[in-house]
Amino acid sequence: LLLRWRRRRALWRKVAEAQERQERSLVRMEEAARRFREQHPSVNVASILSLPLPELSRKLRDGSLPPDHVFYAYVGKALQLATEINCITEFLQESETQVRKAKLVGKEEQGLLYGVPVSIKDSIDCQGHDSTLGFIKNLNKPAAEDSVVVQVLKRQGAIPFVKTNVPQSLISYDCKNLMFGQTRNPLLYTRTSGGSSGGEGALVGGGGSILGIGTDVGGSLRFPAAFCGICAIKPTGNRLSKRGIMAGVVGQKAVAAAVGPLAKDVESLALCLRALLSEDMFSLDSTVPPLPFNEEVYSSTKPLRIGYYETDFFTMPSPAMRRAVRETKQLLEEAGHTLVPFELTNVDYVIFNYCVRGMFADGGRSFVRKFKGEMEKGGTGMFFWVAKAPHWLKTLLCWIAKPFVRSISFYTVDEVWSLHNEIEDFCHQFIAQWKKLNLDVMLCPMLGPALRIGYPAKLSVAVSYTMLYNALDFPAGVVPVTLVTEEDEEELKTYKGYYQDWWDRTLVKAFRDSVGMPVAVQCVALPWQEELCLRFMKEVETL
Repeated sequence: LLLRWRRRRALWRKVAEAQERQERSLVRMEEAARRFREQHPSVNVASILSLPLPELSRKLRDGSLPPDHVFYAYVGKALQLATEINCITEFLQESETQVRKAKLVGKEEQGLLYGVPVSIKDSIDCQGHDSTLGFIKNLNKPAAEDSVVVQVLKRQGAIPFVKTNVPQSLISYDCKNLMFGQTRNPLLYTRTSGGSSGGEGALVGGGGSILGIGTDVGGSLRFPAAFCGICAIKPTGNRLSKRGIMAGVVGQKAVAAAVGPLAKDVESLALCLRALLSEDMFSLDSTVPPLPFNEEVYSSTKPLRIGYYETDFFTMPSPAMRRAVRETKQLLEEAGHTLVPFELTNVDYVIFNYCVRGMFADGGRSFVRKFKGEMEKGGTGMFFWVAKAPHWLKTLLCWIAKPFVRSISFYTVDEVWSLHNEIEDFCHQFIAQWKKLNLDVMLCPMLGPALRIGYPAKLSVAVSYTMLYNALDFPAGVVPVTLVTEEDEEELKTYKGYYQDWWDRTLVKAFRDSVGMPVAVQCVALPWQEELCLRFMKEVETL
């Protein structure tokens, strides 16, 4: 007991150190913003913050806006948000040096993102800074070099200026850990910002960053974007480099992880991908296919043939989710596109047998090992508890919650290979169904509105709408299209769910009292067709 007490005291000291460092970062931001205001009192910060990224980028490149004016405008706004919703873990102080150097760059050397301040998710390596994943053990272990994505951003002239909060382990769509606490939704503080790129969603959604970079292994870009009323795209897993990016579950190949951008509008996402899909990316990481951004596909105005569905028959959509798809479908049809019903089957099997089973095929051992020596298992309670349970208890629990418990069991190498083969077959069947209907893209529901804080940990199964496209490894983006109405709230009173079980009853509670909160739709394309996905997202956004 004494040894355990001493270990806990040492851990609490580390937590206190991390919180002090976070506080020092905010103080530095405050000093930097104040110093700039005193030196440049006439700068119109509000007008800078109101500019969309493409216009801001043009003004930076043509010299009508100095990089330091833009940088310190966003430092000030980011600081304000950090104190309100707790989204920033660290200020990258070297960014001030980058801004000074940016003023000396000649026009011919300016990249597509010249002078643009960019926020970076905690799990993406920035040289000299920790990538904690919300774990105490990862404190004071600064990255030796920038991740490839950060290197390319810098070569394109962008200025990474803050790192943002994540849930412990990243395997959660809430955003809380013991060191940095809970990140709140900028639109309604009682709601989660989503996760695991929750700090990014909150900061971009609140206007404290014009462009954010996050990751997605089950919806970790799409949840924060949808919950905070912004746009994001999860590319095909290997379209952008993942070198130097920490993963929640290392080594698993069943569910494809991806890195991607978050922004207020689709054109900003397109600009980011134009910059990233450059020779810099392809030379720094030769495992990334050299596919530059396809302008012709993105700018096409050809009418699209669009598949759609209102439900996956596993997680019953909220009234606002269903309405969002129906209204978007109607607008697309009125604009001259063809909408074709697409029928999903066996989504429960995909989620439990491909996604959960694939990620935890070692019985959850590597996942549990990450928590060794930690004081909290926040946001992953159910996964952690089941993974840690002895075999006899798992066998007993199979009678109560068969698919969920059985999917977090130990599998032999032969069974894992068989699983990977099964996932590959499923992907080909899905594509065959897609091509039989001659589809270009797909319109799908996106979980929403934002859940109450604390509820994502109780509702792991609600990732079905997003995780499907990680299993398939299709590019998928989200676009906000509507707000929750009083009528949606009234209709929610009759929500029962497909199984009428504890999960369905809990989901209703998580959705309640959300009038005025944004609801998004998902836009999906076939693998490696990010430009078509963005083109479809742009069409939805415009309509």
